[in-house]
Amino acid sequence: MTMEIFKRKQFYIAVLITLACAILGSYLANFPGLSMVGSLVIALILGMLLQAVPAAKSAVKNDVGFISNKLLRLGIILLGFKLNLITLAHAGVKTILLAMIVVTGMITLTYWVARKLGVSSSLAILTASGTGICGAAAVMGISPQIQVGPGQAEKKREDEVLAIAIVAILGTVFTLIEILIKPLLHFTPTQFGVMAGGSLHEIAHAVAAGSSVGPVGLNEAIIMKLSRVLLLAPAALIIGIWYQKAHPVESGARQKLPIPWFMGGFILASIVGTFFSLPAGLITLLVKAAYIFLGMAMAALGLSVNFRVIVERGHRPFLAATMTSFVLMLFTMTVAKFMF
Repeated sequence: MTMEIFKRKQFYIAVLITLACAILGSYLANFPGLSMVGSLVIALILGMLLQAVPAAKSAVKNDVGFISNKLLRLGIILLGFKLNLITLAHAGVKTILLAMIVVTGMITLTYWVARKLGVSSSLAILTASGTGICGAAAVMGISPQIQVGPGQAEKKREDEVLAIAIVAILGTVFTLIEILIKPLLHFTPTQFGVMAGGSLHEIAHAVAAGSSVGPVGLNEAIIMKLSRVLLLAPAALIIGIWYQKAHPVESGARQKLPIPWFMGGFILASIVGTFFSLPAGLITLLVKAAYIFLGMAMAALGLSVNFRVIVERGHRPFLAATMTSFVLMLFTMTVAKFMF
């Protein structure tokens, strides 16, 4: 089945369309304002806008699953080259411990609040993962672990898009909030960087907020944020096992342990990038390729999104993530003030 897909002309048209969205998203993300949104979310939006072109939507329709699944995994593996384990180790126990508390606490709290508000289990855990770990990349990284029954693939894609939209909007809003309240906090650049990296959703959000206090704040924000990104692999494994046991009917595969092998590639890539003397230019190229592949996956999702579903189902998970994002901001603000 996988080999047959490469023999179809329509597949390559779908690849070119999503590739164009990913490249344009990367380009637009360099502009002020849009840099805060990030290339992945821009690629998703471009895909959604292309729904207005029936020919583009039709060309991608049959290949959405392959592009958003296989290229997603490849992108996340290459994203591992962005993590320098030595740099994270030098950040100290406090930073790693804070990252563990944030990821564990936010996923648990957001999922619990969302479920109390009547959000479906799959949408709740995807929204919680994006809020707690690293935004869109986390949603897409956790999604393969959420196994669903026959006929549920389209609903799952809707959940993915909805979760990504929520963390993108909230991440941007909270970035602006933190920058606006910065004069009132009287934080050192280190403290503000820790708060930004510990509380904001996307890497782009942490970079935007951290850079507002200079190079020290930017460096601390990136290190804190990447400490959370590092936890994506173990979180995917734990969530996959838990979700399968909690929802055996939905998963339809109780006998199969959902081991995210591509996350092993993510960790391996970070090890290679850290301990092997790869040229800095090559590392940069691999990370850029990662965002292109992830952008293609996002564009494919955008081309398949059902807007009516977003309107009907979006308000409850959005409310849940908003409430817990305020809790996270206050928590990291307190920790940064008294521990860094």
